[in-house]
Amino acid sequence: MLVAEGLVVTRPGVGAFRAPARRPDSALLQRGDTSWQEVALSAEASGDQVPRSVDANGVTTTLDVPPPGVLELNGGYLPPGLQPTQALAAALARAGRRPGAWLRPSLEGLEELRGWFAREIGGPGGTVAAADVLITAGGQSALTTALRALAPPGAAVLVESPTYPGMLAAARASGLRPVPVPVDSQGVRPDLLADAFRASGARVFVCQPLFQNPTGAVLAPGRRREVLRAVREAGAFLVEDDFARHLAHEDAEPLPPALRAEDPDGVVVHICSLTKATSPSLRVGALAARGPVLERLRAIQIVDTFFVPRPLQEAALELVGAPAWPRHLRTVAAELRTRRELTLAALADQVPALGLAHAPRGGYHLWLRLPDGTDEGVLTAAALRAGVAVAPGSPYFAAESPAPHIRLTFAPAAAEGDIVEGVRRLGAACAEVLTRS
Repeated sequence: MLVAEGLVVTRPGVGAFRAPARRPDSALLQRGDTSWQEVALSAEASGDQVPRSVDANGVTTTLDVPPPGVLELNGGYLPPGLQPTQALAAALARAGRRPGAWLRPSLEGLEELRGWFAREIGGPGGTVAAADVLITAGGQSALTTALRALAPPGAAVLVESPTYPGMLAAARASGLRPVPVPVDSQGVRPDLLADAFRASGARVFVCQPLFQNPTGAVLAPGRRREVLRAVREAGAFLVEDDFARHLAHEDAEPLPPALRAEDPDGVVVHICSLTKATSPSLRVGALAARGPVLERLRAIQIVDTFFVPRPLQEAALELVGAPAWPRHLRTVAAELRTRRELTLAALADQVPALGLAHAPRGGYHLWLRLPDGTDEGVLTAAALRAGVAVAPGSPYFAAESPAPHIRLTFAPAAAEGDIVEGVRRLGAACAEVLTRS
């Protein structure tokens, strides 16, 4: 132990001796001149190529742990008390004892796990086969793989407006140009989607048809057919980010099937993940596609990551096959409903000036309209000083925001009382900022 800590050195046949004193870390650092990198990093684009924009700020806003004393109403994961910690620990222990658990898995993923995801995506009709599925390292990795597979650098990609900042960041980091298509309370507008395909020449549209992030919209039944028709007529792919299927609230209506389940022609590339409903560290998801595009997706994933570690896949398989899994989903559904209602009541009482188009019965977020002229940055900074973290709305737009917003999440709070207190602190920040504006 002393050797491992660097306090002692041993000499075989001689003995153990005190290690030389370590120099401070600052003494080990040599401050060179890195200014040359500004030229090297900005000189990659030439001709008509779109320069990459690697900016993770819109993502880190919801990933960073808030400072001590700050209540978290901006995160994207369940709090520790709602995560299936015991079931995960048991699944991981069982997985470690499985025969071959530490051997190299197949590049596409474990056959049993691919089959489970295929049943989840395809539904009772069995329209998705295990052979159509690739296991991925979570949803973000799958999104990046899909964007790189479907669109060359410099191409346009259609996105919902507003939409998930992590997808916008992945698109721009791949040299793609996000083109916004407006969303209302019934999901993306098919008429504007068809116009955007014609105007941009895009061959990819990224869509969250179920409890869209951040608006919470569910794509209306009539629009589902129109959206698929617009994508088919453009000769394009639809990337379906089905991140919230396991986050439906207890009082939600029966969920519509995945768009992939209704697509026999390989138009839809489906993405889903276990992460949101379990733990940030269970980064196991799936890509489902049909036709030649599946081989391209597979090739890009292999080049980028080889494969998802087998023990993690085995643990995921153990988790979803255990009796604790459906119980956990029922617990999450009930708790999310309770937290939604608690948040809505607190907002009505403490911050009535904030507008809410509708309260979704799934997901974990509310999309709040601020009064015209409000500076989102000033408000979120004031909220942070008051002791609550919320997300500004501008990172959710691919272009200029039509109005100021904030996104408030009710899942990550450690306790229900923290939600009420967090909204109270937000109300104090709004009183400070809105009276000035």
